[in-house]
Amino acid sequence: MKIEISENAKELGIKAARLAAQKINDAVKKKGIARIVLSTGSSQFETLEALLKEKVNWGNVEVFHLDEYIGIPITHKASFRKYLNERFLSHINCRKFYGIDTGGDIKKTIEYLSEEIAKNPIDLGIVGIGVNGHIAFNDPPANFKTREPYIVVSLNEECKKQQVDEGWFQSIADVPDKAISMSVWQIMQCRTIVTAVPHSVKADAIYNTFKTNLSPMVPATMLKKHGDFNLFLDVNSAARVITF
Repeated sequence: MKIEISENAKELGIKAARLAAQKINDAVKKKGIARIVLSTGSSQFETLEALLKEKVNWGNVEVFHLDEYIGIPITHKASFRKYLNERFLSHINCRKFYGIDTGGDIKKTIEYLSEEIAKNPIDLGIVGIGVNGHIAFNDPPANFKTREPYIVVSLNEECKKQQVDEGWFQSIADVPDKAISMSVWQIMQCRTIVTAVPHSVKADAIYNTFKTNLSPMVPATMLKKHGDFNLFLDVNSAARVITF
């Protein structure tokens, strides 16, 4: 595990994006193509914005979607497909985007994505950590055993509250109960993981990730087992672990 602490979220995003671009370009140079996974949420604003400014041949990059709510349309402001389209995909010309379409047959969507992601290795995962320690929508207690690439998960109350606090929904009652999420196992198959976690609201999650042994009650602890896990914090999210 490599850790870098920045003064603020903008600086964090620039550093995380720089490493992400390097890993993407390395894969393209070596194989002619890179396959990546993109995270969403307010914690990824700065990283994705900075990544757009990096020199990357996006025409040689395939992008996989990490998670999506079941029960809201793509037009909803909380839709992660809408988020990615508006904040990232519309600004590049990637080779292919594998979005999670939750508006149709959920089983077929999972089967399709699982088949496609298994075809070749994933070079890079840009994966955040939630307030409750989740990675993707794998809330506590996360399923560490499944080897299915994509699964249907239930969202817990802390996760729902985070979505409301970030302004995506007006109330907890408005947040869907379920989502399609990349599994923990599949996330761990990424050759490199870049995790950008700014802001004081994530300080407890980072502390729990550090102090807890491998546990499905803190799903992010699994990332510590990865051979190329790169964690980018700012002074606010690192406030409780700076003395480690």
